Amino acid sequence: MIYTNIADNYKRICDNVERVKANHGITGEVRIMAVTKGVEPDKVNFAINEGISLIGENRVQEFLQKESFYVKDSRNYEIHFIGGLQNNKVKYIINHVSMIQSADSLKLITEINKRAQAAECTMDVLIEVNIGDEDTKHGVQPDKLSELIAQTDEQPNVQLRGLMAIPPYGAEEAMYARMHELFTEAKAQVKSPSRFDVLSMGMSEDYTVAIKHGANIIRIGSALFGSR
Repeated sequence: MIYTNIADNYKRICDNVERVKANHGITGEVRIMAVTKGVEPDKVNFAINEGISLIGENRVQEFLQKESFYVKDSRNYEIHFIGGLQNNKVKYIINHVSMIQSADSLKLITEINKRAQAAECTMDVLIEVNIGDEDTKHGVQPDKLSELIAQTDEQPNVQLRGLMAIPPYGAEEAMYARMHELFTEAKAQVKSPSRFDVLSMGMSEDYTVAIKHGANIIRIGSALFGSR
């Protein structure tokens, strides 16, 4: 099935990304993640065939129900888990995703390490930062970030790749700039700075601002697939 709206939306997003990069002298790659919460597998597959190489899953049960319907050539795309993750659900996704972006506590990171050891793999993670100090959102407080980074660096089967954040709707640019500052400070702290290379920030409403302030993964749902 052809979803013309998805194709048009993807082209528009790509054009916007390139425009922001050109306007601000950004030369590095900015990856567009298709956030698939509530999206039928055939629409996800269409987006992959259009060029999407990164899928973001929010809910463990929904992901496991849909995964078998996704296109089977894994060379074309990778899957990250981006939603709130309970400790007892880690075991279900450890062999099914290439990164967990929502690591926000030592307890969760320790569980990821345990499950990765059992699976004989190393799991890439991002630490989620509650940059807006919102009660309704997950994430470590900025003043606790350095401590959690040090603790994560001690986990042998976890590779810390960067930070993730969801700024509040309508947040001023200073908050995005602060998030980039935290990323820069964290990169100077970690044991493997060359591998600390991901700032996941920006969604359908704010991705152009996020790119301006250093985001290199943007998580796009409604702007790509339409309202759900």
